[in-house]
Amino acid sequence: MGKQLKITETVLRDANQSQIATRLERADFADILETMDQAGYYSLECWGGATFDSCLRYLNEDPWDRLRFIRSKVKNTKLQMLLRGQNLLGYKHYSDDTVRAFVRKSVENGIDIIRIFDALNDPMNMATAIDECLKAGGHAQGAICYTISPIHTFESYVKLAKRLADMGCNSICIKDMAGIISPKNAYDLVSAIKKEVDLPVVLHTHDTTGLGAMSLLKAAEAGADGFDTAISIFSGGTAQPSTESMVYTLEEMGYDTGVDMKVTKKINDHFKPVQAKFLKNGGLNPSVLTTKIDALNYQIPGGMLSNLISQLTQMNQLNRLDEVLVETPNVRKDMGYPPLVTPMSQMVGAQAVSNVLLGERYKSVSKEVKAYMRGEYGKAPGELSQELMKIALGDEKPYEGRYDDLLEPEIPGAKAYLGDLAESEEDVLSYVAFPQQAEKYLKDRADAKALKVSYTIQEAE
Repeated sequence: MGKQLKITETVLRDANQSQIATRLERADFADILETMDQAGYYSLECWGGATFDSCLRYLNEDPWDRLRFIRSKVKNTKLQMLLRGQNLLGYKHYSDDTVRAFVRKSVENGIDIIRIFDALNDPMNMATAIDECLKAGGHAQGAICYTISPIHTFESYVKLAKRLADMGCNSICIKDMAGIISPKNAYDLVSAIKKEVDLPVVLHTHDTTGLGAMSLLKAAEAGADGFDTAISIFSGGTAQPSTESMVYTLEEMGYDTGVDMKVTKKINDHFKPVQAKFLKNGGLNPSVLTTKIDALNYQIPGGMLSNLISQLTQMNQLNRLDEVLVETPNVRKDMGYPPLVTPMSQMVGAQAVSNVLLGERYKSVSKEVKAYMRGEYGKAPGELSQELMKIALGDEKPYEGRYDDLLEPEIPGAKAYLGDLAESEEDVLSYVAFPQQAEKYLKDRADAKALKVSYTIQEAE
């Protein structure tokens, strides 16, 4: 038997987030879950990221119920989620009581592994979530957001990996959200981390630049313990490299992935008509399936790219996409080179769109960018543009300490506000995370129940 390599399947989360803007409904995968459980995957990434928001905002689903449903069908395979540290699954920092309750409930409702990252690679923003995950009995996977800039070096990444290990993480993930890690850098970085940290190391990348599969192979050679892939019909482009192609190649090279190719064929056959549906209704833009080597320059992650395309299409401005892609790295530099991952990717992308469409840089600065410049998202990785600082804050001074210490507990107020609308702690957490979307969902649910009761009474009469 060769070295074991653990495969995480991403179709239920990142692959569909990157290709179809997280519009995969429960009905699209419900019938294949038990088969997926027999494939031999190490884990299924099925929750977190943008799935929570998308369930409430677009799919009229309770995200907690979706998780419980997946857990009821998947008995043998670990369930995995992506969590943005103090941002949880939203776009701002939440209070510590919310973070702890959310992490605890995620584990209680069926999550085994929580991949925890911070958009600024600031461990201070990950500490509470890591601590609570461990207390709840979950596997805390500390993630390093991989990016290229004058201030991001292998030394800085290794230092962060050691810090995450010291904080109690069970494993380390190199999270390459833009698909820009080269095969050489994948080999060198995995080697460097493995040398200094005695924990399993996982590589997560995307195939946006066409480098994905090669980088995974080199990571395997360097001693990586696992990585993420997507079932082939939802692989490639802005998603992950293909599960079947990687398993075939790795097994031939003497690695043991534990994945059964007869089962992956059934899984892929199931998702073929699902992909066809999204192609037909316009939910899958073929441009996200092509190789975009320019991403090595503008470093835009898959989910961000599909959202930018969607945003500009709605505004009838898709012809300005190239200008936006050129402006994005300029905005990023002004903001101290944050890695382009949620919520920073949305923040930088939206500001770049604004700069291009308004014809003047920073004519309008979003409230999120102002909050970032104020220090509400943690410590910026690099130096902030003084010009942008002046436009955003005027004479106001940025906050220096841990901003989250200033946040009042959020759960008591949310409970009081929702009253009978909230039937569980999960409902309250949904509201704290996404107030407008959750309140609408909870009201619609209450109305539907009232209507059902009314019909039942009428039938009885």
